[in-house]
Amino acid sequence: MASSETAQVSSLPLPPVQYITNYTDENIRRGRAPRPPPIIHDTYSMFGITIHAEDAIIRPLESQGIKRLYPQHFDRRRELKKLNHSLLVNFLDLLDLLVQCPDSPRRAEKVEDLSLLFIHIHHLLNEFRPHQARETLRVMMEMQRRQRIETAQRFQKHLDKVMEILQQALQLLPDPSETDSKLLIPTELFDNMDTSNHDESSTESCKIYSCDIN
Repeated sequence: MASSETAQVSSLPLPPVQYITNYTDENIRRGRAPRPPPIIHDTYSMFGITIHAEDAIIRPLESQGIKRLYPQHFDRRRELKKLNHSLLVNFLDLLDLLVQCPDSPRRAEKVEDLSLLFIHIHHLLNEFRPHQARETLRVMMEMQRRQRIETAQRFQKHLDKVMEILQQALQLLPDPSETDSKLLIPTELFDNMDTSNHDESSTESCKIYSCDIN
């Protein structure tokens, strides 16, 4: 019964947890981790549209069978403003048609015009994606640079503080000449000790000699 049932395959990718559990240290060490997908060299389908690998990331409108409303060389900011204005005007025209004559065939034309305007606006916004990527990368690198400078400055402050503490500790140390003078013992004591020992030994020898004479 179970074998006869049709297996359902989701068009969406698996949740990230399904991939994370396969890339454990043990699986990577034993070579059991799934390999990355191969590079696509021919065609692939995305959102139901067949895309060739050699095509540009942002394809021109003519290659998609869409009529271009603006010239080849233009100012994107200016054209976006014009498209936005045209979009508002056509939307108001569509509202008038729906109020005055809902069954008019012009309603479908206005809907197509609105769809075409939205496609052009979306296409112009997509052409800003490389610029957005460069600006995002520049901002990220600027943030990393600022963080590294702040880290280096904090490290320099700590280093200066440690050097100041070491200098204070060195200044508090006593003078080597003073320590040497304190460690010196006067030699007169040794001389007195030598003379006293010599006198005691001579008296003892005299006593011994006197004992021998007796």
